[in-house]
Amino acid sequence: MSDQQNADNADKQIPSPEDMAASMAQIAERSQALVTSFMSNQSGSMGMADPMNVGQAFIELTQQMMANPAQMMQAQMQLWQDYMGLWQSTTQKMMGVEVDASAAPAADDRRFRDSEWDESIVFDYIKQSYLLSSRWLTNTVQEVDGLDDKTAKKVDFYTRQFVDALAPTNFMMTNPEVIRATVESKGENLVKGLENLLSDMERGDGQLRISQVDESAFTLGENVATTPGKVVYQNDLMQLIQFEPTTEKVDKRPLLIVPPWINKYYILDLQPKNSFNKWCTDQGLTVFVISWVNPDKALAAKSFEDYMLEGPLDALDAIEKATGSKEANLIGYCLGGTLAASTLAYMAEHKDTRFKSVTFFTAMVDFREPGELGVFIDEEQLDSLEDRMNADGYLEGSSMATTFNMLRANDLIWSFVVNNYLLGKDPFPFDLLYWNSDSTRMPAEMHRFYLRNMYQENKLIEPGGIELAGTPIDLTKVDLPTFILSTKEDHIAPWKSTYAATQIYTGDVSFCLAGSGHIAGVVNPPAADKYGYWTNTKNPATADQWFESATQHDGSWWPEWRKWLKKNAGGQVAARTPGDGKLKVIEAAPGSYASLRIGAEVEAD
Repeated sequence: MSDQQNADNADKQIPSPEDMAASMAQIAERSQALVTSFMSNQSGSMGMADPMNVGQAFIELTQQMMANPAQMMQAQMQLWQDYMGLWQSTTQKMMGVEVDASAAPAADDRRFRDSEWDESIVFDYIKQSYLLSSRWLTNTVQEVDGLDDKTAKKVDFYTRQFVDALAPTNFMMTNPEVIRATVESKGENLVKGLENLLSDMERGDGQLRISQVDESAFTLGENVATTPGKVVYQNDLMQLIQFEPTTEKVDKRPLLIVPPWINKYYILDLQPKNSFNKWCTDQGLTVFVISWVNPDKALAAKSFEDYMLEGPLDALDAIEKATGSKEANLIGYCLGGTLAASTLAYMAEHKDTRFKSVTFFTAMVDFREPGELGVFIDEEQLDSLEDRMNADGYLEGSSMATTFNMLRANDLIWSFVVNNYLLGKDPFPFDLLYWNSDSTRMPAEMHRFYLRNMYQENKLIEPGGIELAGTPIDLTKVDLPTFILSTKEDHIAPWKSTYAATQIYTGDVSFCLAGSGHIAGVVNPPAADKYGYWTNTKNPATADQWFESATQHDGSWWPEWRKWLKKNAGGQVAARTPGDGKLKVIEAAPGSYASLRIGAEVEAD
């Protein structure tokens, strides 16, 4: 390339001083407005200095570190040696020598995908320096002795949050993609990024609520939650949706799906290509799903047992009126699975056998090892949370969303910080993230009971440990055919923890482990041909023993489950259309309970 061409290209890329000054003035003006807005909105919340009770955990960590100075000195020496090796390899690379990297990102770490991280000596050094430092910090914290288990897990979790936050990809001057975009757009990406930041602050009413998706790209009933159906029953807590049949014959026993009420039901009905509900109707099932209400202060006193009585038990009565069938099969997803197990134990005490099989999707009943969610459960945090819920009557949906996002901070927080605020881009329209942003509230009494009795005290697995509607329940009395679906990379319901249920239920239990995580591993249609799954005809005492002798299969677990469910079909009958039975149609699916987003509710209060 000629010198003149190089000069021309430079002129195209480098903004003039006047343009850059104007852009920086705009950025400064918006920054001042942002800081003013942020400080005014934070003034009422200064009293909550440490609601996560993180400070005490790190005080204990520091005390243990000081008690073993030799270990700290050894860790410091190791870091020094690692940096000496990095400096040496970088020097060799500058001289044209090919050398192995001192530190490399994990295969699934998408932060360093830009080619400059490998091709540029400077950015390669920044990347490796960060990886060495982050590895040293997390390892040092993990190797400190003398901490109790809960404190050690909390310190480890928040150390990794800190390490993730300090990644060079999260800062303008150390992210090559952002530098390139700033030069090419003459700083317009930063101006647009500040506009996006201000919009997210306003949307969160003073709190940063990061946009993960273009919400304007989706409308319920049009391009998400599109499976045809009708609401045929409703009460204070739920609407019951019956989907239209797509086959002439159907299983005699209808299928009731109980989703979690942390989000909306349509995770199983995003679009036709990945809708579990649509696939089930195509398989000849009469499908009912509970669509939970997004509760406000008026429902603050609704309890866990109310969710049982007005959820699956009310739905079962309604299904009989709609179809004439006294019997049904049951699916419980996540928290809906915990409720399903509790309901079946309650029914067992009352000799109620109307459910003939149960399927659990990524559901926990034994909370001894709750995974990283356990970091958020201790007496101090629960007291703080209960104070907030008692004042409002509910836990705001954004609080739960923030917790779940922290479990995958690089994917669900920092990637959007870079995209939205540094690159100045709009979020991508993605159906799964649209559903994820459609969070719901938790009634104060229900959520208190759930966190205290299950996550904190693990009473659900104790026979008689929990009483619902005046009835002590015992999960060992759940003796019907059971299919447990867990996912290998689940960060919400760890699969080894969900496996514990195989040793609790006394019926014939089939355990299936799917690839991927809490959502993608479940919403995995056969046409996608992804992830794979594992099965085993036996359920040994531990999850590790189960996996050692399990058989791996390609593709989706859905057909495996359908084959299992056919054994509990109860025969075949003519297809049932919503409204043909004793229950009349109230409205079309997805229904008014699912259609009200949390932002609209806040405005209506």
